[in-house]
Amino acid sequence: MINLNGLPAADRFSFWWEAVARSVVPVHAASEDALGFWAEMASVDLGTVQVSRVRSLSFDACRTPRLIRRSDPDLLQLSLTLRGRSGIEQQDRQASLCPTDLVLYDTSVPFRAWTLPEDTADGIVVQVPRDSLPLSAGAIRRLTARRLPGRSGMGALLATTLRQALRQAAALTRADAGRLSGIVVDLVVSVLAHELESGPDAAPSCTGETVLLRVRDFVLRHLADPGLSPATVAAAHSMSVRSLHRLFEAEGATVSAWIRERRLEHCRRDLADPLHGRQTIRVIAARGGFTDPANFSRAFRGAYGLSPQEYRRQCLDG
Repeated sequence: MINLNGLPAADRFSFWWEAVARSVVPVHAASEDALGFWAEMASVDLGTVQVSRVRSLSFDACRTPRLIRRSDPDLLQLSLTLRGRSGIEQQDRQASLCPTDLVLYDTSVPFRAWTLPEDTADGIVVQVPRDSLPLSAGAIRRLTARRLPGRSGMGALLATTLRQALRQAAALTRADAGRLSGIVVDLVVSVLAHELESGPDAAPSCTGETVLLRVRDFVLRHLADPGLSPATVAAAHSMSVRSLHRLFEAEGATVSAWIRERRLEHCRRDLADPLHGRQTIRVIAARGGFTDPANFSRAFRGAYGLSPQEYRRQCLDG
């Protein structure tokens, strides 16, 4: 919990934005209420994602190209408005937000965010590493700074989960947090995928992005299949291998590399989970699609700097 109680009034505004820089991202901020500023933040670290509830008086904050060059954690942030009215502007698009609205913004791209002075602002922010989402760069650009519904459908499910994650934070074990992290990421993807497929901008121009999303979802559901390959993925989506490669080339990646990264990440989560503590590394590797334990060990060390056994011991002993 971060709050300003006990600080001299003259120090509160600067202290708050220094805390925001450490826990979220650095921004330049101003406020009509700077002299009597009040704010508080409660966060829960789920490992891959962080969920924070923020209450504050009005402010206007900008993330500039210079701040991005100095610190770029490569995060996407999804904000849920609980109380008050606010707005965000990014990439020549502006969204005005009311309670229950969601909005996505990219910390690697300049943005401006503000809350109106009529009421205390209250909202939840979830931070997700960009590479945790199976979305293309084009899809992300289409979705940023757009008002997304949080009152019904997938948006409502995500909003409820975020609220409960904060309420139950003290009762979560480390393993609970890791599992909940996956659930939150899946819900974020579902909200964004729904918007891509049925939102006001859904059109033939989105087709490539939607296909890529479906391809990545297929890969994630078939990681345990040792026969998973560019050829089998292409066949499952009635396209040529060349067309599949073109989808991934636009993102600066290859199909095989993306499959390998997702397999390693799947195994890494299982190695850190006490629920799988009695399972052998060979079994965990096989569940991630690795049939050769030696090859898995080399790939894991190359990605994470530790052998699977060392990583498991470090996580479970901790």
